[in-house]
Amino acid sequence: QVQLVESGGGLVQAGGSLRLSCAASGRYAMGWFRQAPGKEREFVAAIGWSGSSTNYADSVKGRFTVSRDNAKNTLYLQLNTLKPEDTAVYYCAARRYSSGTYAYTRTVEYDYWGQGTQVTVSS
Repeated sequence: QVQLVESGGGLVQAGGSLRLSCAASGRYAMGWFRQAPGKEREFVAAIGWSGSSTNYADSVKGRFTVSRDNAKNTLYLQLNTLKPEDTAVYYCAARRYSSGTYAYTRTVEYDYWGQGTQVTVSS
């Protein structure tokens, strides 16, 4: 059973930064998604199995950075220049089998999900 445990969420003022972590029980292609109240879960960032490929949603490009430490089986998301519209529950996800180094961007492409961590950005 794959386990994903997120941490690092919190309350921050607009323009501030946070770093989210996701500890996994193995090595997988992984991604970050978020869900705001009343909205569908949306893609944020993804990284391939090896770490050499990444993808970002247009709304976070240049502000967020996804990375991984394969020695620790840990996924990170650095959130900079935060905006109130970034407020959401952030989820990490893992894909059991991956093709090469591709960074998957759709929710249906992931098999396992963490419990989520709240990020709140005040204006």
